[in-house]
Amino acid sequence: MGELKEMKRLVVALSLAALAIPVIPAFAQTTKLDDRLEAARNVLISVMATPDKQIPDSILRDATCVAVVPGMLKGAFIFGAEYGQGVVTCRTGHGWSGPVFIRMAGGSWGFQIGGKGTDLVLVAVNHKGMQDLLQSKFQIGAGASAAAGPVGRSAGASTNWKMQSELLTWSRSKGLFAGVDLNGVSVSQNEDDTNIFYGGPHPFHSILDGSVPVPERARPFVRTVAKYFHEARENSAGE
Repeated sequence: MGELKEMKRLVVALSLAALAIPVIPAFAQTTKLDDRLEAARNVLISVMATPDKQIPDSILRDATCVAVVPGMLKGAFIFGAEYGQGVVTCRTGHGWSGPVFIRMAGGSWGFQIGGKGTDLVLVAVNHKGMQDLLQSKFQIGAGASAAAGPVGRSAGASTNWKMQSELLTWSRSKGLFAGVDLNGVSVSQNEDDTNIFYGGPHPFHSILDGSVPVPERARPFVRTVAKYFHEARENSAGE
């Protein structure tokens, strides 16, 4: 009789433990996603804090989407094994969308700035660039034309970047911010992280077109993007 009770206790304990197992990773993953959003926000704040090295107003004022990948993993930019996780928000008819999560991988020998803590910023500058970011996966330079973005508040105002490229790209490593060639880098949707963040599955296009409300936890990042977008428009209007 005692053995039967002990067996029942063991079964109950194992059942409870099994139920608890998914909770810990899910909570940890949610925290990581919040940290990723905050890291992306801090990248934008740092980049825009230096007028002569920031993303030009002439580009931000026409941005359709902004992607930030904080801290690409070390090592890759020489051997093509780089890997990073980032976030994207797009402009809608009533503001900026909730974020979706993306992965970036691959690359070319031309992208050798290297080093741990390399941040990337991508700006879609027209509708085609936005459509690229809505795909489940695409490769920069193969169907998605990209160029190294100019820096400085007024830089690029007289260039034809908008006619030639759909995405403009920058990197920041060891405090230096400059345009970078990302040809060969693949960008793919991170559905798992996005579903965890929103508490269920949502198509990327539904989130990025504004059909899904911006979660409270994402508002600091989205508001930061919107702030620089509106400032760029105001600065351009005053020129």
